[in-house]
Amino acid sequence: MSARAHPWLNALRVYAHPRVVGMLFLGFSAGLPLLLVLGTLSFWLSEAGIARATIGHLSWVGLAYGFKFLWSPLVDRLPLPFLTARLGKRRAWLLLSQVCIAAALLGMANTDPVANLTHMVFFALAVAFASATQDIALDAYRIEAVETEKQGAMAATYQAGYRIAMITAGAGALWIAAAFDPSEATYDFRPWQVAYTAMAALMTVGLLTTLIIREPERHISRETNERELHAREKFAAAGLSGAPLNAAAWLYSAVLSPFIDFIQRYKWEALLMLALIAVYRISDVVMGVMSNPFYQEMGFTKDEVATVSKVYGVIMTIAGAALGGLLTMRIGVMRTLFLGALLSAATNLLFVWLAGRGHDVGALVFTVSADNLSAGIASSAFVAYLSGLVNQAYSATQYALFTSVMLLLPKFIAGFSGEFVDAWGWAGFFTGTAAIGVPVLLLVWLTARRQRPGTREQKAP
Repeated sequence: MSARAHPWLNALRVYAHPRVVGMLFLGFSAGLPLLLVLGTLSFWLSEAGIARATIGHLSWVGLAYGFKFLWSPLVDRLPLPFLTARLGKRRAWLLLSQVCIAAALLGMANTDPVANLTHMVFFALAVAFASATQDIALDAYRIEAVETEKQGAMAATYQAGYRIAMITAGAGALWIAAAFDPSEATYDFRPWQVAYTAMAALMTVGLLTTLIIREPERHISRETNERELHAREKFAAAGLSGAPLNAAAWLYSAVLSPFIDFIQRYKWEALLMLALIAVYRISDVVMGVMSNPFYQEMGFTKDEVATVSKVYGVIMTIAGAALGGLLTMRIGVMRTLFLGALLSAATNLLFVWLAGRGHDVGALVFTVSADNLSAGIASSAFVAYLSGLVNQAYSATQYALFTSVMLLLPKFIAGFSGEFVDAWGWAGFFTGTAAIGVPVLLLVWLTARRQRPGTREQKAP
């Protein structure tokens, strides 16, 4: 039968696109470093007898991911000697960051925190900084590599690779360390050295992929070029010349122009879009902070929670991401965005049901599976939506800013989640997290309706 008679099968073929397949391996490269400087490192430090307060302070290395927008203009506009001429701008930055991650992981592997904690902190910071830089370059590559309707599929394979990497860096690293540990009763540096050396070696997955893929073509609009040229002419008219003129023009194009471009393209509608970006994941983020304390109070053991979240949760997240990518191809980004927001809010009500059932593993599996499936759909649609807003002249900078806006308000509100549970109980809390998802649906509907003809996505919910 022809593909024309099976439109869903035809849409599914997007996952065979070479660049979509490549994102699976690049997603693995992006997900591997995160736990190695956070959860897995905390386990290592705790076993080594490092004070809990110190371990808590070391978690601040993760702030590098939250502030990556500060150096994203450099990734957008600064060519790297030797590498950029041979690989192109995106691949050059990817390769540099991946080499730095691998080198810093090897530094961690060969540093005993008991003997030299300062060096361990230095190497962990280097991993986090290089990993955040890889994220910047990878987001820019993904946006430029394929058209908007394929962004959902790119996000799906990215998430699949990312989740597999997190399992590898979490459970996998602990398993390797345990296999080489002669005694669980006493601390031994060598097992951790082997585990982190293995993790550094796995960065070759990203390195080889970066060398194999092709540099994407960037499409810079005439308006963008004219605006930057006009700014340079104004600086020259003000009396600047030579190096000062070049510096002023570069700062304008790399730092100021991404903001100006977004406002000029969308005008007042930019505020509506930023409001949607700021609250779209609010239900999931606020609920997620209290999920583990909830499981503990319901009587679920660590093994039960780990098995359900690591097996059923990961499988359903990957399945949801794949479904979300498929839906963006078939019904459009905005309709999938609306569906993802609706499901994310609605599945929070399943936790109200779980709170009433108490310690029921079957109910836990069902609830976590449904919640992660909806989160996967929402994530794919949201990444596709953000990618459609970005001007390819400023891919790295604008996307980094969007992701920072995405987390700011939800993270702030999530800080009060414990007080809300104390005041209203678990059922009230989960009902509240579902309710705060309702304004998101309104914002998606308004944003879709306000899109002008000729914008990237016209299918409104």
